[in-house]
Amino acid sequence: MPFSSKLLQMGAAGAGEKLYVEDVFSTYLYSGNSGTQTITNNIDLSTEGGLVWGKMRNSTGNNFLQDTVRGTGQSLTTNNTDGNISVSQYITAFNNNGFTLGTNITVNGSTYTYTSWTFRKAKKFFDVVTYTGNQTNRTISHNLGSVPGFIITKQYSGTGGDWCCYHRSLGASKGIFLNATDAESSSSTFWNATSPTSTEFSLGTATDTNKTGETYVAYLFAHDAGGFGDAGSDSIIKCGSYTGNGSSSGPTIDLGWEPQWLLIKAASDTGNWYILDNMRGIIVGSADPRLFANTSAAEDLSTICSPLATGFQLDTAGAPNANGVTHIYIAIRRGPMKTPTTGTSVFAPYVTNTVAASSSGSTSGSALYRSDFVTDFVIQTRKASITDRYAVSRLTGNQYLLTNSTDAEATSVVPWDSNIAALNFTTDYGQWMFRRAPGFFDVVCYTGTGANRTVTHNLGVVPELIIVRSRSTGKNWGVYAASLGNGSFLNLNTTSASGSTTTLWNSTSPTSSVFTVGTALTTNENTTTYIAYLFASLSGVSKIGTYTGNGSSVTVTTDFQPRFILVKRTDSTGDWIVSDSARGLVAGNDPYLELNTTDAEVTNEDWVDITSTSFTVNQTTNNANVNTATYIYLAIA
Repeated sequence: MPFSSKLLQMGAAGAGEKLYVEDVFSTYLYSGNSGTQTITNNIDLSTEGGLVWGKMRNSTGNNFLQDTVRGTGQSLTTNNTDGNISVSQYITAFNNNGFTLGTNITVNGSTYTYTSWTFRKAKKFFDVVTYTGNQTNRTISHNLGSVPGFIITKQYSGTGGDWCCYHRSLGASKGIFLNATDAESSSSTFWNATSPTSTEFSLGTATDTNKTGETYVAYLFAHDAGGFGDAGSDSIIKCGSYTGNGSSSGPTIDLGWEPQWLLIKAASDTGNWYILDNMRGIIVGSADPRLFANTSAAEDLSTICSPLATGFQLDTAGAPNANGVTHIYIAIRRGPMKTPTTGTSVFAPYVTNTVAASSSGSTSGSALYRSDFVTDFVIQTRKASITDRYAVSRLTGNQYLLTNSTDAEATSVVPWDSNIAALNFTTDYGQWMFRRAPGFFDVVCYTGTGANRTVTHNLGVVPELIIVRSRSTGKNWGVYAASLGNGSFLNLNTTSASGSTTTLWNSTSPTSSVFTVGTALTTNENTTTYIAYLFASLSGVSKIGTYTGNGSSVTVTTDFQPRFILVKRTDSTGDWIVSDSARGLVAGNDPYLELNTTDAEVTNEDWVDITSTSFTVNQTTNNANVNTATYIYLAIA
């Protein structure tokens, strides 16, 4: 919900309004078309103001920065020292839900792909200020409403100058240049050796920040200031530092939340300014797509870091983890923070090929499926033929697991985009697309230790269904269901009834912040990598529960009309049966697939009927309603 400027000045808590990271920050990927196009990222720039920072991905191209204070006709480039570039066909309009692009190749050339990062002005997150230099010690007022953790200043008049940055970890007697690989510079003249406050920042006599008669823009980023979320006290941005250890098992940075955007720079030594985001991919244990603030180079791949539920860990022995080198970073929290109220905002089933430009700009040979949300997890399969069930997660990039197999993780052909999962098939493939969101669904990656332990998650509520799978070795899929208790388990890849053990979940029920694994190889083998999918019941969105069969018809109340139904018998053998509204949830026969087999879908059984508030399981040959048998289910609106 956008604020008016007046409410924004009052602050989120004071205005009685709630503000979330998805209201003030967006990474949006798009393909150029050499015409005009509107980017809808749901960030209100026209009312509240802010900055759009963009970069061509698949070819050499300048970073471009346009803000609402200088206006649409002016652009700056972080990879050089130039002043304002007068432009008419870069960003042509700042809108209340994004921005509009012109025809210039830097921002919108056909055959090129781009990323954009949008920062909305908001207290305790981001502000934009302009001023005229006078080369005397002075202060500049700002409206950040908290002490800045990072400040970027740039002379935009005349021939321009260096991008001089303040970072709280370096202190007010040092500066570092965004357009260069240089290490930090010591000088009291950048910031007059005076730390910023919640209302102003200081300038000295340095021409980089305060040359007489020249005009400057300053971008101010908050640090751990709270102000967001349901309680109005959650932080969404942190500016900190770490010391590299030169190991592929690098330092772990504790943020208290998972990041979606990172800017990292070696401070005590030379090095590039790395820009990572989870739309292009911050991949667990694998190569990350990277761009640089200080160069015009195209995007490339390099193993840098892995996101964690509470921060990130460096995965490289080289840059940006050089041994003994101090590195600075800016991190922005992953969204959404807002609890969803509709199933359509977090789940989408597809069976037809909707061809559109993928993140690579190509449509040839690919079946592309669009959701209206950022897709974090996909189960994909073919309807009419025998085939595997592919499980693919944004956290693990172009890797897949098979729900019907114990095979280790393998490489897939799925490129991730802001709201597309693209599959390299053009036949009768379809998929179920899920978004991570509080109270509904989360995905966590972790490495086993072989000893009883807890794993942190961001579901925000107690999970009722947890599905765990080894990535690096072949194992069964371990399933926890709250209705069965913490001493029982199921296997997603088999028909087996529930089993009893103390070693999968260490006989410990999950909480709203952690789940527990024991010593079982299925969930916690030493050095083995795992991925966990966590689901919960959320009013109007999802329902997890159990029912007892009667051999006739059993009605399960969900309080919404299901578009996805997953059922599994627990007291004896039975398949993991899935039906969805795209394949057909109708009064007649309902096509279903089985997650534990490669079988083609069954189309000749009326096994389930739905209403606006429930689903009814009928007596059919699919083993979903045997008299006195017990079942678990997951239903999604």
